[in-house]
Amino acid sequence: MGIFKTIKHDLDVVLERDPAARSRLEVLLCYPGFHALLWHRLAHWLYKRGWPVLARIISQINRTLTQIEIHPGAQIGKGFFIDHGAGVVIGETTIIGDNVTLYQGVTLGGTGKEKGKRHPTLGNNVVVSTGAKVLGSITIGDNVKIGAGSVVLKNVPNDCTVVGVPGRVVVQGGNRISEVDLNHHLLPDPIAEAMQALQDRITLLEHRLYHLEKEEKYDKSLQYANQAKGRIAQYRSTQD
Repeated sequence: MGIFKTIKHDLDVVLERDPAARSRLEVLLCYPGFHALLWHRLAHWLYKRGWPVLARIISQINRTLTQIEIHPGAQIGKGFFIDHGAGVVIGETTIIGDNVTLYQGVTLGGTGKEKGKRHPTLGNNVVVSTGAKVLGSITIGDNVKIGAGSVVLKNVPNDCTVVGVPGRVVVQGGNRISEVDLNHHLLPDPIAEAMQALQDRITLLEHRLYHLEKEEKYDKSLQYANQAKGRIAQYRSTQD
C-alpha cells in the first residue's frame, strides 16, 4: 500500500470509529492519535534501516506534540486507532495486529529489565479501554476486549473480555465478531455480581427465618404426635 493510500486508510479508520470526527480535514489537522501514527511510521522506517538515534529523536518529537509515546521499534498493523491518546505508551517490542483500538492512558509495556521480546503482542480486533495496562511478553488473542483500568499480566485467549486487577477473563467464547467492538463500557462486573449473589442469599435466609419464627407460634403437639405414630409404624413394619 502506497504512502497516500495508507494515510487515506488511517483517516477513514478515525472517521469510522469516532462519531465526533466530521471530515478527513478535521482528522488531519486535529487528531493527535492520527498524528502520532504518522510520526511513528516515519520513525519505524528509519529504525528498521539502521538509524535508531534519529528514529528516537522523531519519537521524542512525537511524544512532545501528541502526549503519545511509541517506541520506533514497535510493529503496528493496519487499521490502528488511538482515541484521544494522552498518556498512551507503547514499548519497543510490542506487536499490534490489525484493527486495534487504544483509549487514553493505555500502556503496552514491560515488567523488568529482561532483554529480547519483553512487551505484549496484540491480535486483531482488540480494544484496550481507558487506563488499562498490558505488561510483559504476553499474547492477547483476537477479538479481545480489555476493561478500563485493568492490569493484564497473563496470556488471553481469543474472544474474551478481561477486567480487574490483576486482569481476569470474565467472558470467553462469546459470539465471534467480524468488526471492531467499541462498546468498551459494556463490561461485566464480577464484584457487583458477587455482591448481588450474596444479597439474594441473605434475602432467601431472611425469608426462611421469618417462616420458622412464624411456625413457633402454633401448637405443634398434634403434629409431633402424628410423626411419632408414623415412626412407630415404620419400626414395626421392619420387624415383621
